[in-house]
Amino acid sequence: MASGVQVHNDVKNIMDEMKVVKADSDQNERIRLVVLEIKDGFIVVERIFREKDLANQDVFKQFLSLLEPSKCCYILYDCHFETKESSRKEELVFVMWAPETGHIKEKMRYASSKDSLKKILTGIKHELQMNDLSDYGTRQTFG
Repeated sequence: MASGVQVHNDVKNIMDEMKVVKADSDQNERIRLVVLEIKDGFIVVERIFREKDLANQDVFKQFLSLLEPSKCCYILYDCHFETKESSRKEELVFVMWAPETGHIKEKMRYASSKDSLKKILTGIKHELQMNDLSDYGTRQTFG
């Protein structure tokens, strides 16, 4: 089911910036979290969190704080972690947050608009649909 919602060009530009990080770029300017919302028929950027915005903060806790109890959104998360082999990994995670307590029409609009967004989200390693805070599991299983 298509919703007719389009992806704004700013979202495409942000996605490109998240995927292609140049070695000589300022790491403090690196995008770590992006909150997207549907507004006026477009999927648009609501908030951007760069590395410098999250300095001395737990990125995972910041992510959880973005999940409002009754408001749907999409979140792009540049997840950095260490593997058991001690190698550093960076993977992009796409989350659709559609809380159980949200309005039915809004949840349907976000669900039906997800495919148009996914078309531009090449390079995403993990996709999650979360409807409750318990859906994320634990920090270790989150991604």
